[in-house]
Amino acid sequence: MTHQHIGIIGAGLMGHGIAQVFAVAGHRVDIHEPDPDRRSRILDHVRGNLRELGQDVAAADRIHPRGTLEDTVGQADVVIEAVPEDLDLKQRIFTAVEAAAPPHALLASNTSVIPITRIMEPLRDRTRAMGTHWWNPPYLIPLVEVIQTPDTGEAAIAAMTDLLTSVGKMPVRVRKDVPGFIGNRLQHALWREAIALVQNGVCDAQTIDTVVKASFGRRLAVLGPLENADLVGTDLTLAVHEHVLPDLDRTPGPLPLLRELVASGRLGMKAGGGFQSWTEAQRSEVHARLAAHLQRLDDSGPR
Repeated sequence: MTHQHIGIIGAGLMGHGIAQVFAVAGHRVDIHEPDPDRRSRILDHVRGNLRELGQDVAAADRIHPRGTLEDTVGQADVVIEAVPEDLDLKQRIFTAVEAAAPPHALLASNTSVIPITRIMEPLRDRTRAMGTHWWNPPYLIPLVEVIQTPDTGEAAIAAMTDLLTSVGKMPVRVRKDVPGFIGNRLQHALWREAIALVQNGVCDAQTIDTVVKASFGRRLAVLGPLENADLVGTDLTLAVHEHVLPDLDRTPGPLPLLRELVASGRLGMKAGGGFQSWTEAQRSEVHARLAAHLQRLDDSGPR
């Protein structure tokens, strides 16, 4: 695929990581960040990532931080929005992008949960608009969910899928625009049951994590849930479901335990405690362990 001009809106953790992926693949990237201080640090962050990965830091030279949206998307072939999860903000951004970007540019939101159809409602031409849900960190996680709306054209989906494949990603097509798409629906269904088990006194948070990491979690990288169901047999799967599903948590909203943690300021590692307590050293160790694990997978597969 010939090199394209990529516009990224938002230079946070996801934005500069997505920019890095395209820059490493040889594409020119303009990235929008209105805050001068944050804008000045974008290339340093990318170069730091590249050094850790043992990649050529010169790839960062293909990334051009921009202070205005118009400078970012004015010549773009592809625009990817990666701003906070605020529907009104995203709608305003895409209204401005449509006015400033070339009419052929593909338009994509990196939202992890908001339905793409809602985000793209203000656009006049919705045939080129879609979701591309990347996972953190974008330069190490291969999957990108490509979400179509009822208005997204087949040519636009195909072009985005080809582009993502060409930069080393593993795109999957989400054919129905549902909140959370595929990955986050699966992930948070597990999290809800995990929180319910702790809330109901079945075990503590550390036990939950030990059970997942030391049992079925070890299989997940090579054996997906439905592959596993076929492996053990759909008859056994049905028998287990007959006994277990009626007892699983069905709370329609967030569980009280989670609300209590947030209300009391126990916001996770960043606050020193959430479901468990965390020291700065423990937090750093988790980040280092995760990065090392993801890099090993990135070096050896799967792709």
